[in-house]
Parts: sequence; structure tokens; C-alpha cells
Amino acid sequence: MEILFYHLEQQPLEKVVPVLLEKTLERGWKAVVELGSKERAEVLDNALWAWRDDSFLPHGIEGEDTDPLQPILLTTSNANTNQANVRFFVGGAVPRVEGDYARLVYMFDGHDPDAVTKARAVWKQLSPDNEVTYWQQEPSGRWVKKG
Repeated sequence: MEILFYHLEQQPLEKVVPVLLEKTLERGWKAVVELGSKERAEVLDNALWAWRDDSFLPHGIEGEDTDPLQPILLTTSNANTNQANVRFFVGGAVPRVEGDYARLVYMFDGHDPDAVTKARAVWKQLSPDNEVTYWQQEPSGRWVKKG
């Protein structure tokens, strides 16, 4: 499975996730975004609604009748209610390889030593059996593949 690690240092999660979700939708894929808590899901929900005036990212927080129809579904569970092609692990959610996804994306805060330590452990665990790449953001905002 293809797993992308995004090391957030230049911009916060709420600025980076919408861009990647937009690219996911442009490919014709659906996304599920797993977060570590309901509170973090609500913060990201608000960020997605306010992201840009000229863009709309259709999404919802898991728990509604419309969940299977959502192009982007925010969740704290391991379910794939909207049959997403891509699963994002953010805000404390730890990736695991399960389900039928085209891609897994793990985003972690480079300013949080615990998050970096956890990311290294996850890399070590997942890299032997998967296609794992590491992306780091340059000061200019450009993402560079490092591994």
C-alpha cells in the first residue's frame, strides 16, 4: 500500500489538509479523515468551511444519514462509511494498514517531539511491507519528497 508521511513544520494542519483534500477530489477520489478526538474533528470541520472564499470542500462529520454520500468524511473511528479511496490520519490518529485504500496519508506536527517520535515508530513499523514516502515542507511552502 502507498503511505505518505507529511511532516508539518511550516504551516499548521488546518492550512495543509484542505489543499490535499482538494487534490484528492480532483482525482475523483473520496477521502475519510480520521482524527484523534471529536474536538479535533470539529476544529477541522470549521477550518474546512472557512478555508477559502472561492472554494468549497464538501464534507461532513461522521454520524449523519448522509455519511455514505460525503466526498470527505471526518471521523474518529476506523470505519470507511463513504467508501473512500484515501484515508488521512491527522490530529493524533495513528495510521494502520487495513481496508481497500489507494493511499494512506499520515500528517504529524514537526514541532511536537512526541508526534515526531510516534511518526518514526510508525515509519519503522509500516515501511517494510508498504510503499512509504516522506514529505517535508520547505520554507517557501513547497513539498519535497525526502524518502
